[in-house]
Amino acid sequence: MPKIKHADLCLTDPAAFLCRERVQVLRDNGGREGDDGTGVPSLVYISREKSPRHHHHFKAGAMNVLTRVSAVLTNAPVLLNVDCDMFANNPQAALHAMCLLLGVDDELHSGFAQAPQKFHGALKDDPFGNQMEVIYQKIGFGIAGLQGIFYGGTGCFHRRKVIYGVPPPESATDVRQPTRMRGSPSYKELQKMFGGSKELIESARSIMSGEMFAAAAPTADLASRIDVAKEVSSCSYEAGTSWGQEVGWVYGSMTEDILTGQRIHAAGWMSALLNPDPPAFLGGAPTGGPASLTQYKRWATGLLEIVFSRNNPVLLWIFKRLELRQCLGYLVIDVWPLRAPFELCYALLGPYCLLANQSFLPKASEPGFLVPLALFLTYNLYNLAEYMDCRLSVRAWWNNHRMQRIVSCSAWLLAFLTVVLKTLGLTETVFDVTRKEQGAAPDGGDGGADPGRFTFDSSPAFVPPTALTILAVVALAAGAWRAVAGAGAAGVVGPGAGEFVCCGWLVLCFWPFVRGLAGEGSYGIPWSVRVKAGLLVAAFVHFCPRN
Repeated sequence: MPKIKHADLCLTDPAAFLCRERVQVLRDNGGREGDDGTGVPSLVYISREKSPRHHHHFKAGAMNVLTRVSAVLTNAPVLLNVDCDMFANNPQAALHAMCLLLGVDDELHSGFAQAPQKFHGALKDDPFGNQMEVIYQKIGFGIAGLQGIFYGGTGCFHRRKVIYGVPPPESATDVRQPTRMRGSPSYKELQKMFGGSKELIESARSIMSGEMFAAAAPTADLASRIDVAKEVSSCSYEAGTSWGQEVGWVYGSMTEDILTGQRIHAAGWMSALLNPDPPAFLGGAPTGGPASLTQYKRWATGLLEIVFSRNNPVLLWIFKRLELRQCLGYLVIDVWPLRAPFELCYALLGPYCLLANQSFLPKASEPGFLVPLALFLTYNLYNLAEYMDCRLSVRAWWNNHRMQRIVSCSAWLLAFLTVVLKTLGLTETVFDVTRKEQGAAPDGGDGGADPGRFTFDSSPAFVPPTALTILAVVALAAGAWRAVAGAGAAGVVGPGAGEFVCCGWLVLCFWPFVRGLAGEGSYGIPWSVRVKAGLLVAAFVHFCPRN
């Protein structure tokens, strides 16, 4: 299996828009074996071509370039996909994956083998809520019992034939499959699917029509295929082909991993959970507020792009082979960002009632107050029990709960607005790269910085939560003053304990922003964000009715 490293190299001149492709063989094993009888892997460096005349399709486009180049160089039947910040932690990870992909009686169950994301140097108690331990154990492992675990974008072993869009054997005659995928495609059909490279077409034919390892013999001299590799990695190669649609990683979403996994499951394949001990791969989780919110915004944007497209899981369930429960599992993840506008409205209810001297909850002395109280306690206690069941601390639960509230009114909200504007044709989505850094040493060897403390920058994502924080503090002060002074219109039923609890809970969830208002440097909220947030708060207070 070849190791292929990908990087996008641009010219240093900012006025130059064209990035030329580059394929360089750094190590060619030439079929030689090492001292232990195993082949020494080849190492190939790839820099794909980019041009303003052709959309490069972000990470999905890069993965398709790697797939085509590896096809004309070695045509290995299994591909390993790992991010640049990850490394192999288990020396037998590939062996475990091959057992899952090859050690099944029914080929249907071996679409791909996905390892859960684990992190090295992870911060204690997950202060930024991005280690996803509970999500994997409670949702991911549960989905693994249906059509299989989601494709996570990294730490995944793919079968090349599945990436090429080949359906499972028993569904090869299914009328819901594309005509060109049923039976043995002709040369013209393969050319339409894979492009004009004869070498790529022949490699695809051998993968699609033969046994899994029938075409795994390595090329004698990789250097002799450099020109072919450059041809298939050019930015214009995919024009008029099925790459990004029926073949390869699917285009149309920032979360190309979820979208590609959906296509594989919708074709009828099942996936396998690769969860050895120790973990197969370890990576780095983003730290700090800006990096975390950038990652959440990109995820949310991609998930909403899936929901508002023809790749919606419901449509795949109706018209393709995605099972109903698997469809519901995808929807659980895909609709996360849709919560943003509703959670924002709920977050504004408490401050609104305190400022307007109104109420939306029953009084504490009324029997009806037990209903929202029971819902509040049940939800949080059940969520806490899940974290305890995963052997995580109460602090980890609170950090994740807090971050969910923060992310909902910041990254998810911006993603929702971005996708709505894109759907209306008013803007285009932008791929934001997440900076991932290893956590600081426990002894504080990083100069005294606190890696678990929230940091800020001037990103628009910080404006809504900052405004909510200021609004909640102002509302609590106004409500407390009115309660103590007895101010308010006669006969008006003002806010009760429920509204004060809602507002106080909001302040607790946004406590990093309370500290940020008093902080300095990267730990302080920039004045540009404070001014914008202050204007929003002033407008909200101005339009609140007075009772």
